[in-house]
Amino acid sequence: MTVAAAPLSPVMVGAPAPAGPRRAECALPDTSGSTLRLGDMLLSAGLLTDSELEAALEYQRRKGKRLGEALLELGLVSEEQLLPYLHRQLGMPAVRLRDGLVDPAVVRLIPRQAAERLSALAMFKVRGTLTVAMADPQDLLLTDELEDLTGLRVRPVFAARSNIHRMLDRCYQDDFAVDTVTADLDESAVELRSDPVDMDVTSLENMADGSPVVNLINYLIMQAVRGGASDIHIEPGAKHSTVRFRVDGQLREVLRPRRDIHPALISRIKVMGRMDIAEQRYPQDGRCRVAVENREVDLRISTTPTVLGEKSVLRILDRKNLTFNLDELGFPRELLSDVKRLLAKPYGLFLVCGPTGSGKTTTLYSALELIKSEYRNIVTVEDPVEYRVELVNQIQVNEAKGLDFPAVLRSILRQDPDVIMVGEIRDSETAQVAVQAALTGHLVLSTLHTNDSAGAIVRLVDMGIEPYKLAASVVGVCAQRLVRRVCRKCQTIYYPPAELLATLHCARSDAKVFVRGEGCSDCHDTGFQGRIGTYEVLVLDEAMRKLVAAGADTEALRAQFRASGGRTLLEEGIRLAEQHTTSLDEVMRVAYFD
Repeated sequence: MTVAAAPLSPVMVGAPAPAGPRRAECALPDTSGSTLRLGDMLLSAGLLTDSELEAALEYQRRKGKRLGEALLELGLVSEEQLLPYLHRQLGMPAVRLRDGLVDPAVVRLIPRQAAERLSALAMFKVRGTLTVAMADPQDLLLTDELEDLTGLRVRPVFAARSNIHRMLDRCYQDDFAVDTVTADLDESAVELRSDPVDMDVTSLENMADGSPVVNLINYLIMQAVRGGASDIHIEPGAKHSTVRFRVDGQLREVLRPRRDIHPALISRIKVMGRMDIAEQRYPQDGRCRVAVENREVDLRISTTPTVLGEKSVLRILDRKNLTFNLDELGFPRELLSDVKRLLAKPYGLFLVCGPTGSGKTTTLYSALELIKSEYRNIVTVEDPVEYRVELVNQIQVNEAKGLDFPAVLRSILRQDPDVIMVGEIRDSETAQVAVQAALTGHLVLSTLHTNDSAGAIVRLVDMGIEPYKLAASVVGVCAQRLVRRVCRKCQTIYYPPAELLATLHCARSDAKVFVRGEGCSDCHDTGFQGRIGTYEVLVLDEAMRKLVAAGADTEALRAQFRASGGRTLLEEGIRLAEQHTTSLDEVMRVAYFD
């Protein structure tokens, strides 16, 4: 099993600044004999002002950084703006090392002790030429030593010294090469657990014990659980398969298995999920339970045909990585009080809104954990039931057997419920039954796919619910998003550009400092680690109910929400950025919309 090297990509890190006058601090000679000064080039291009360059040079002197690094850390220029000038200055390619850029088959051509001493990392080999990332690529003595060491012609490229040493720890680990993992992985690391409903363990005994395919799937599951991934994507390609993990809401590539074993990987996954191996023309769904290092994890498995073969997605349901405690989800104190007051009401409809993957289900489960009691009859209807909760009666939707959301809801109303949780309001019939239940003395919790809290009211009107019924039944709406936390290990301060501040309607202040992550081995070079919720809670007070009953549009509802002191998702995101929990760019990505 080999990992294909990704194409070379540039990083913008300037050359170290020797002592001397200001202009000499960022100078390197070019091949023509003239002197290229990074600061002068950026000034001439209008990318920097004199005061900004002076600030960067002062920061450079204090921190002992390269000028390019100082400019990026302060947010004075972007990587895209800096790239052509660094390429011109250095006269050679520059890279930012990360998984996928380094071929594990060649990395050990340079022994680790030599790599650490020389600050060099072998990236990939083409015929007799070895491309090596070096902190000092213009040092001909180092290049000669590497050529003597490897017996190959060395092509040096530039990489930051800190970046090289972070990757050395990663690249010289035993699990970096896939061949080693799939051959030597302990099969007991991932164990299929019997489940009378979800699995038939005896069918697994027919699989070839110790096969590389079984080991590779075990390895993927183990690494995904260890890394806190929520999904594993296994996708076919023309030349190779691609395996990606979704971590903190973002996909990142981890492996490129050979194309010829892709059908075997999909077949193994189908066996685990009790799916039809022979059926390759239609989508299939399955489920299984595994024990990863004595830790039980549920997997929801889905396959679908593509033009290049079947793709599979494994959703990882790991209770250990979740908290069903409202106090720990990231609600500000005043919003948390509002939500708890809404959940304390004896009847009404409480909605949680947001796109797929925004944490709506976690918020609902946390609400159930808060209000569940031996004195209450709580019933849920879900598709699917993701986590099992004590003292709660959970019902799985099965449309093939006529158990859709409206049918199950009607049956629940005959079961003397106190609280009803509907996994999602998808159609007008489900909406009608949910509103009717809220009007007849039940507390109903549900989710809806809308951009913000005001949009949920209008969406229900579009589904055919009369405005006066909504005014009488809805008690509150919580809209939410998940933003990634800045990695604390590689966190650095920066000053965002004025254009970004203006776009986010964030007051400009030269003294206002924000943070972002540079990328390190702990966060897989993303700059982020973990996520936190940002919330917008709309409580239907008397003024809001009058607007809803009158059929007001989204803009009128938003205006009233703001007038009553409500804070939008964007404002809450900016608050998190000002507290140095996340970055402004992440807030822009997640919470900004017109």
